[in-house]
Amino acid sequence: MRDRGTAPAYADMDLLRIATAGSVDDGKSTLIGRLLYDTKSIFEDQLAQVEGASRRLGEDRVNLALLTDGLRAEREQKITIDVAYRYFATPRRKFILADTPGHVQYTRNMVTGASTADVAIVLVDARQGVLTQSRRHSFIASLLGIPHLLVAVNKMDLVGWSEATFRRIVDEYAEFATRLTVPDIRFVPISALEGDNVVVPSTNTPWYHGGPLLDILETLTPGRRRNTIDLRFPVQVVLRPHQDFRGYAGTVVSGTLRPGDEVVALPAGTEAVVRTVTAAARPLDEALTGDAVVVTLDREIDVARGDMLVRRRNRPQVTTRFDAYLCWMHEQALEAGKAYVLLHTTRQVTAFVEKVEYRVNVDTLHREPSDSLTLNEIGRVELVSASPLCVDSYRVNAASGSFVLIDPATNATVAAGMIRGVSTPNMLSAPTATTSPNVTWSEWNIPREERAAQLGHAGVVVWLTGLSGAGKSTLAGALERSLFADGRRTMLLDGDQLRHGLSRDLGFSPADRAENIRRAAEVARLFLESGHIVLCAFVSPYARDRAMAADIIGRDDFVEIHVNASLDTLRARDPKGLYARDAAAGDVGLSGTRTPYEPPTEPALRIDTETTTVDEAVRQLRALVAARIVRR
Repeated sequence: MRDRGTAPAYADMDLLRIATAGSVDDGKSTLIGRLLYDTKSIFEDQLAQVEGASRRLGEDRVNLALLTDGLRAEREQKITIDVAYRYFATPRRKFILADTPGHVQYTRNMVTGASTADVAIVLVDARQGVLTQSRRHSFIASLLGIPHLLVAVNKMDLVGWSEATFRRIVDEYAEFATRLTVPDIRFVPISALEGDNVVVPSTNTPWYHGGPLLDILETLTPGRRRNTIDLRFPVQVVLRPHQDFRGYAGTVVSGTLRPGDEVVALPAGTEAVVRTVTAAARPLDEALTGDAVVVTLDREIDVARGDMLVRRRNRPQVTTRFDAYLCWMHEQALEAGKAYVLLHTTRQVTAFVEKVEYRVNVDTLHREPSDSLTLNEIGRVELVSASPLCVDSYRVNAASGSFVLIDPATNATVAAGMIRGVSTPNMLSAPTATTSPNVTWSEWNIPREERAAQLGHAGVVVWLTGLSGAGKSTLAGALERSLFADGRRTMLLDGDQLRHGLSRDLGFSPADRAENIRRAAEVARLFLESGHIVLCAFVSPYARDRAMAADIIGRDDFVEIHVNASLDTLRARDPKGLYARDAAAGDVGLSGTRTPYEPPTEPALRIDTETTTVDEAVRQLRALVAARIVRR
């Protein structure tokens, strides 16, 4: 028995949500059955039922996959169709396991099961290698913002526990994953059937030193999937039992809500103050993310189902036109221009896809021109809604950045979408709307692909964010010098330089900070179009501002780097004297001390400059840039 340390109380354990992914017959259900069996999470009657079902199917041993394959059709066909959820716990942590189907026909069920996961376990059959469905599921996990991928190379016993086979699959998947936005990818050689490296280490893999799968799951740090900062309260129903009471019922999908908070009802923009917050007729001092509550306001305003209460100084974008990734889930292909029903939070509107920008080849992750999407295809589209929606980028807020499309003729759910941002001329190649009167968008004279062919590399924007003194400008300068010496075309945009010129009229209020980042992103976009590797060093303290920059530049070309050091180290460095001045006078408005700094939740790279040398950081950054500037 392994020593797992002092066990916390069950109620105090943190919860890890897991989704399995991969191609059909890769062993997802067997793996979950093995985890449940070896952690003694199966009741005796359940085990007896599975043993009986195994005998009826002619199995010569207990088929652990039957613990999750509960539908009769699943057991008869020996495939997973529906999403099965199982719950178990170890002395360290509680788990929810979602067994998602691997068959291409049921990809839509995989999207459902993985939408709330903290980690995805991608099963790969050691005999088959990385198949298309495994790549598709990995790309979907990346789009959904899952912060951890565990690639479990299964059925290693059938290839003689060959280290060469394992390394080949690791290299194949790693090459594919260079274009995924998943910060943590790990590989484990296992046999779900025999139990090797699932719960206990295997003696068959002396060349593997990463620990069994359960150890990794117990020690992972879940990424922050829920946004607990930005208040978003979509109204589900207006309660009016009598003329003296008007309450608004709904769920706090992000942020917190307290009596006395100043709020705005969108899309109308009417302001009010929260009078009371109650749950089950019990008054609350604070409603947290996920709480279902009834809210009353200090005045009667026009609020209906689908409207959203937000903070006065922290609003989503209200729009009828936005850019999104779409996972098509129906046998009938997407029809651009056809009216669909769009469900977003509690709001239901008519919407249509105005244009398909491209579809993604899930084998290569390259963009392919298309004017439609068919079953299980993923693409980037521009949507137009009949009435305004209150949206955030999915990367910033999954609750207000996701939606589904429904065919009004059949009531079938045909697509799931993840919002990238509000459509602007800088986001799309052929915009139909402008932000200034009497201007018309013109295409770039020389396409980016031609510039890349001439330069020998594509452009990319590397955005370094972090507190003052963390080392952003130092690393950006060292990286630019290194790339320039290699003959790369580069441009460094530094926050202080821009504030001496382009942004000299701006202060440091949240609104001015947002405008500064918008201007910087627009400049970076221009250099990107000319083929440059653009290095941006900005504190950029607010997540929503960085998300806006990514939307302006284009998320496929935006690489976010978090440069970090402890506050004590930053005060000791204090290269500009800001921390000393802030301590003495308190008038600097320094991010991280007087004003908030929201660190990235899923950066492409984190660099701790207390423990990482400049040379080592530059090496890591060069490797990241090299993978992004391959001509595509």
